[in-house]
Amino acid sequence: MPANLSPAYKKAEKEFRDARDEQERLACLKEMLRTIPKHKGTEHLQADIKSRIKQLTEDLAGPKKGASRSGPVHSVRPEGAAQIALLGPPNSGKSSLHAELTGSRATVGPYPLTTHEPMPGMLPFEDVSFQLVDLPPISEDHMESWLVNALQSADAALLVVDISDPNCTDHVVTIRDRLDEKKITLSDNWPGLKRDTSKLRDDDQQALDPFRIYLPTLLVANKTDLNPNPEDVTVLKELTGVNFPTLATSVKTGDNLQSLGSVLFKGLQIVRVYTKAPGKPPVMNRPFTVRSGATVLDVARLVHKDIAGAFKYARAWGSGVFDGQQVGPEHLLADADIVELHMR
Repeated sequence: MPANLSPAYKKAEKEFRDARDEQERLACLKEMLRTIPKHKGTEHLQADIKSRIKQLTEDLAGPKKGASRSGPVHSVRPEGAAQIALLGPPNSGKSSLHAELTGSRATVGPYPLTTHEPMPGMLPFEDVSFQLVDLPPISEDHMESWLVNALQSADAALLVVDISDPNCTDHVVTIRDRLDEKKITLSDNWPGLKRDTSKLRDDDQQALDPFRIYLPTLLVANKTDLNPNPEDVTVLKELTGVNFPTLATSVKTGDNLQSLGSVLFKGLQIVRVYTKAPGKPPVMNRPFTVRSGATVLDVARLVHKDIAGAFKYARAWGSGVFDGQQVGPEHLLADADIVELHMR
């Protein structure tokens, strides 16, 4: 990555990574191009930005006259505490898993390629939900061209494999490598789980390539009812060299299906924040969700941008404060905190 990037460019780059839909990403790309220093060291990055602006503009404009789209262009708008992408080879059982976990009407069949476009569904956990998006399978000879676009808004991935399939090792390697070619890294570094500190931190990696996507990945060893030997998961990880955290599941027996929400909640360091109006009890059935390290101002932005813009102070209840303590915008929040926002 070239040096001497301006603060304005870095701000636009961060906003691009945080953008949740195509229109937002396009605006951020244009701002990146406007603010990037124009010198020889940034020529390749400028070309990459221009290429992405062109592609995204064409996608948003729709198919040319007489042409048809190769697949869905728009990614699924994130909902809930986090968006989780379901990835896997054909016949891994991920659509059955998605249907069982979310109650979706995903097409399920004993034949490959039953999933043709993104299928969202909500996985409830306590008083929040995770959005699980079932995506078409990936194989050595087939990967949808629009899959990269669909993964732009994902916060993490479930890599679902049929642990009874003798070829599951090859499937894991194929999916990892094919996505890597498209600048998508399936990572074993989850914020709330043990990290491999011998590797570059995710934000250091992002600094090297602003367009590479890093997805914390959970390896879901599915169909354990067909092959219940727990050592097979260990062998799979040793043969593939991956170090993803693992969950063994079975739709038929229900093994570990109830554990997934807890794993995602902990792994992504979800923080629930409840709000209250002055003189009224807190609203305890609709928390706002942020991540560990979030502040009162982050929650104010979620409530309404006007409240964030006119923020004066907040009163907080929860860990690290006495009940009703007045706090400023940079006060760090913990799970189950309650805040009362006051405007100027």
